[in-house]
Amino acid sequence: QVQLVESGGGLVQAGGSLRLSCAASGRTFSVYTMGWFRQTPGKDREFVADISYNGARTYYADSVKGRFTISRDNAKNMVYLQMNNLKPENAAIYYCGARLEATYDYWGQGNQVTVPS
Repeated sequence: QVQLVESGGGLVQAGGSLRLSCAASGRTFSVYTMGWFRQTPGKDREFVADISYNGARTYYADSVKGRFTISRDNAKNMVYLQMNNLKPENAAIYYCGARLEATYDYWGQGNQVTVPS
């Protein structure tokens, strides 16, 4: 069992930066691929980025490439999403997730990011 708790969201002006954090419980954190997703009202949850269990591989949605960076610290059971040059369309509830195979097994409660237009 893995429990995930996101933090670091808030309100930021367009062009600003935020860093989201996701704290994971459990001793097996380092075996999981970790991902960040986001969701806005009336829309499906969409993929933002993920990172392999050892941090060697990262993958990003086209819309965030070059602006967002995912990273992890397995010694601290943490995963991060650094978001730069934020745009109003990036406003959403951001979730972190953990998976062993193709499907995400665990999710955090979500963290709101607001970027006024």
